[in-house]
Amino acid sequence: MRIDVGIIGGTGIGDRLLELGGTPFQLVTPSGIFRAVHTEYQGISIALLSRHSAGHKLAPHRVPYETMTRGLDELKCRFCLATAAVGSLDETKGPGTLLACRDLLDVSDRQQTLHHRQVVHRDFTNPFSELVSRAFIAAGEAQRLTVHDNAVYVCVNGPRYETPHEIKTYRALGGTVVGMTAASEAILMREAEIEYGCLAIVTNYASGISPTPLDHQEVVDEMNRTGANAVQILLDSAQLLMGG
Repeated sequence: MRIDVGIIGGTGIGDRLLELGGTPFQLVTPSGIFRAVHTEYQGISIALLSRHSAGHKLAPHRVPYETMTRGLDELKCRFCLATAAVGSLDETKGPGTLLACRDLLDVSDRQQTLHHRQVVHRDFTNPFSELVSRAFIAAGEAQRLTVHDNAVYVCVNGPRYETPHEIKTYRALGGTVVGMTAASEAILMREAEIEYGCLAIVTNYASGISPTPLDHQEVVDEMNRTGANAVQILLDSAQLLMGG
């Protein structure tokens, strides 16, 4: 099997992707069992992955990032598109805002790499794929939706939310949104030379900016409102990237 595009659905999106249908399959990789659903869209071969597993069972620090990357690499996948539910560090970008991630600040301390037995240094001038980010923006425009550019994704370990002082610090360092997953994927996908992009979906204002305590239910509620648009952007982006 050869896969053209891998799509990783985060909170509120993973289960939506599985509703597209397809054939479940798995591969054995050096780091574990890769599980996905194979589907076709406009002639494009796609592997659908639910980041947190069906039913949202895996916390961010337990997601098998390396296995997902190795599986897509073995399938000769060229592009990987992902979504991430994020908290906004910018009062002008509230819930429902869509952003193409362009840079990252990784404070998760997860030490992600595919190279455990050798020293391999990778350039990270552009941690997120320019091609994929442009596709997100164009796909959004086709739906008359704005996908904001140049988001800086701050990746924390989770699963707890951040403190107000942490958010104040991340803002001072130039962060735009905060989440718990995308930097780990970006690091590994770059090592595998897979063009990776992340569509960030603001579900709430971050701690200290939000007028109320954070609650995962508000994340779920916003993804229920925004999820269908996000899935269509992912599918349309895949088509654009594959020359459709």
